[in-house]
Amino acid sequence: MAGNPFVQPFATGEWSEGEEPEQAVGAGPQAGAAVVAAGGDAAAAAESWRAEVKQPLVPDSRGQPVTKATASAVIDLLYWHDIKQTGIVFGSVLLLLFSLTQFSVVSVIAYLALAALSATICFRIYKSVLQAVQKTDEGHPFKAYLDMDATLSEEQIQKYADSALVYVNSTVKELRRLFLVQDLVDSLKFAVLMWLLTYVGAIFNGLTLMIMAVVSMFSLPVVYEKYQAQIDQYLGLVRTHVNSVVAKIQAKIPGAKRKTE
Repeated sequence: MAGNPFVQPFATGEWSEGEEPEQAVGAGPQAGAAVVAAGGDAAAAAESWRAEVKQPLVPDSRGQPVTKATASAVIDLLYWHDIKQTGIVFGSVLLLLFSLTQFSVVSVIAYLALAALSATICFRIYKSVLQAVQKTDEGHPFKAYLDMDATLSEEQIQKYADSALVYVNSTVKELRRLFLVQDLVDSLKFAVLMWLLTYVGAIFNGLTLMIMAVVSMFSLPVVYEKYQAQIDQYLGLVRTHVNSVVAKIQAKIPGAKRKTE
């Protein structure tokens, strides 16, 4: 049975610099073995990968590794392993997006800032009054956070910049390949996708699409985990049909047939 498509992007460590996006590096073989060993079960495969894979997920542009801690945290969120934490993140993102549909970005930022200031000021006054009544000297209630080092080091900034650079370079290379028609079939498929998106854009605006994407991100992995066998069966049928149609198109269009490696 095929591996979980919602786990695989994190497990395969795709897109290192100098490689095409479809090439996989990093933890691909181990992740695939985890899925097989788990009998195709998505949750067990994710846990097995999380426990057994030792190498980093994605190397940055200098060859230095970026750990898989972030990917593991994202998987935990999307699969609702911690219902409280996922609920807070999911609800906060949805509330923010729905707020942006009703108010401007400036208004939303201002309201959020006022809400945060109201909470911190009220808590600060409450603790001051409490200390005065109890005649204690506990100090500033946010002292631990005020003393916390919140600055970003040059190494941290460089690490995140290098990680972002890997994906930017991969995206630029892929767009160049599509727009300059390195492969005719891929460019035609991209053109069809853009044509379909013109109809999607006429029906939905960007915020609506973002809301739908967030809801899908937090619901589809759980649905797939529950109905994996049935979904894989139908996806296999669709994939076979699409491949057959593409093969017919490649055979009929001059220059569309891929070169054998």
